Amino acid sequence: MPPKKKRPSAEFAVPGFKAAGIACGIKKNGKKDLALILSDGPASVAGLFTTNSVKAAPVLLDMKRVRKGVSRGVIINSGNANACTGKPGYEAAAAMATLAERASGAKKGSIMVASTGVIGVPFPIKKVEAGISSLVGSLSYSGMKSAAEAIMTTDAFMKKASAKVNINGRKVTIAGIAKGAGMICPDMATMLAFFATDAEIKAPALRKALKLAADASFNSIIVDNDTSTNDTVMAFANGCSGCGEIRPGTKEFAAFERALRSVSLDLAHMIVRDGEGATRFIEIDLKGAASVASARKAARTIAESFLVKTAFFGGDPNWGRILAALGRSGVRMREEKVDISLNGVQVVKKGLDTGREREAAKAMKEKEVSVSVALNIGRHSAKLWTSDLSFEYVRINSAYRT
Repeated sequence: MPPKKKRPSAEFAVPGFKAAGIACGIKKNGKKDLALILSDGPASVAGLFTTNSVKAAPVLLDMKRVRKGVSRGVIINSGNANACTGKPGYEAAAAMATLAERASGAKKGSIMVASTGVIGVPFPIKKVEAGISSLVGSLSYSGMKSAAEAIMTTDAFMKKASAKVNINGRKVTIAGIAKGAGMICPDMATMLAFFATDAEIKAPALRKALKLAADASFNSIIVDNDTSTNDTVMAFANGCSGCGEIRPGTKEFAAFERALRSVSLDLAHMIVRDGEGATRFIEIDLKGAASVASARKAARTIAESFLVKTAFFGGDPNWGRILAALGRSGVRMREEKVDISLNGVQVVKKGLDTGREREAAKAMKEKEVSVSVALNIGRHSAKLWTSDLSFEYVRINSAYRT
């Protein structure tokens, strides 16, 4: 399913950042599989990583390096996850960073690493070694689009978004790229995503903004209830805009965080629209909960339900599955207070059928479905986005390695 919208951008570029994407032979199909995003100088860095106990080698390496708060950029490969590869995999991740540092003239330990692809396959570091000169030689200030292409795996389309925000009279640019279509069930941010900005902001503040943005976007999407071993979201800020330091608790921070959230949400929605085999984009709008945590938990239980997702694939307004999911979510609720609407057609009022099934079935033929659920016991709400579950999802994932 194609993305609904793309934020317009002439060059999709961020001042002070170069990027590139090439094919180095990691993927069997010969498509681009190696990317580099590089700041002209030291940049503040923040990262969020998978909470899965099984962590890929690049994640383990980055969790150490990100503590410095300063980086020059990140090298990324697709086609091999470098996960469950033991000590040789960790050594390969470190070697990959070293290759990028030497070729670009960056300080040792200043380049981050990310990988995506098949789990458990030895990492082909020799292919990265052979391609590194070409990668660095291809770096361009308008290369983010090429990098976005190189990090794709089962993605049907490239995911990129950008925004500009005025801070202290200076134009600040934020650009982001992401990959993801399967293994999407957020417990941090389930996929790879990378942001570059010319904002002037220190690492702790950048991480705070990134976490707020991720919670409202990447942590609010679900495709198939699986959390990957490689989940990584990183942001790099090089200060080239000259906007002055952005500090938490200020109007400048609020403006920056809103812009970052906007870009994050664009990318997150693209991931859901590109959910493997997806035919519908579904918004779960949960209202009237006793707390924000309850609202998110209830919405997530609905979004994760295979029975709910298959009903949406068939265009079936089977509201009983939604109500059953609510009941097993563990949140405080009273069945006789619940209201449910599907694309504006109320199918449940105070826990009972409204007799509008035919009307709801017609409304659900749309490619975008809004599910409004009101618990009517509190004031808190949450929104999550998910996709339906189709035959095509099974086909794609049954033959992913072959």
